[in-house]
Amino acid sequence: MKTRILLATMALAATLLSATTQAETKSLSLMLDWFVNPNHGPIVIAKQRGYFADQGLEVEIQEPADPNMPPKLVAANKVDLAISYQPNLTIDVAAGLPLIRSATLIATPLNMLMVLDNGKINDLADLKGKKIGIAIAGTEEASIGTMLDTVGVNYADVDIINVGWALSASLASGKVDAIWGGLRNFETNQLALEGFKAKAFFPEEHGVPVYDELIFVANADTYDKDAIRGFNKAIEQATIYITNHPQAAWEEFAAYAPDTLNNELNKRAWRDTLNRFALRPSAVDLQRYDDYAEFMYEQKIIKTLPKAQDYVPTF
Repeated sequence: MKTRILLATMALAATLLSATTQAETKSLSLMLDWFVNPNHGPIVIAKQRGYFADQGLEVEIQEPADPNMPPKLVAANKVDLAISYQPNLTIDVAAGLPLIRSATLIATPLNMLMVLDNGKINDLADLKGKKIGIAIAGTEEASIGTMLDTVGVNYADVDIINVGWALSASLASGKVDAIWGGLRNFETNQLALEGFKAKAFFPEEHGVPVYDELIFVANADTYDKDAIRGFNKAIEQATIYITNHPQAAWEEFAAYAPDTLNNELNKRAWRDTLNRFALRPSAVDLQRYDDYAEFMYEQKIIKTLPKAQDYVPTF
């Protein structure tokens, strides 16, 4: 009899403990900016190594059907977090979308204006009258326009074509003469593997202010501060692990989806991304945000000038 009572008590305790654990676990949906790739290393490692779980979080990682949509889905409370870009966040906030920056994933520019290194375009001035492919609309006029202005070419003198996901393919096939939105750690390697040598023009070397490439955004009205703090701690822990153990981290990253991740392109991109991850995801330079907003305001990309202190809270 005593044994049955003891077993029943233990079963009840286990049930209560399980219920408590489930109640304490917070679910977060995270939409990426693109398909899973080495830029998302800390996210995948935090998931694979249980760092999110250690913070009481169950993070659902989603890939977008349209790379323009993740911040809009956050603003509409369809997902909790999304990866976006500092310039795009500035545009969205200026347009009235209820968004905040909650952390930084990659704190240096990766974007660039890329051409094939085949002797046809040797200088930015050679782009006059040429076609430039983009993946995500919004900042191309300010950035490309500023870069071209440094060599006396007007933005109106180029033809902008939205090619969506097909940046490298559009450049390699000759559909466009240059691409904007290709990343230094990815498109360069992709083209090299296909037998093409690329040449890059970096925006920060041609008049465009420095900015954070990839950031996390949340809904300004409904975000869960404690959950975001836990999320940021997990991302920081994963980033430190990647820094200390790059090869082991690569193997764990590739194991997340081996059929699509474990290939030569991603191996090369992983190597070129390691020194780009933000070691302190929660840390932020408000002046950097204000400087870039001022740049976009002067370029007439935004009609109002948001202040970083209003959409970049401290976590």
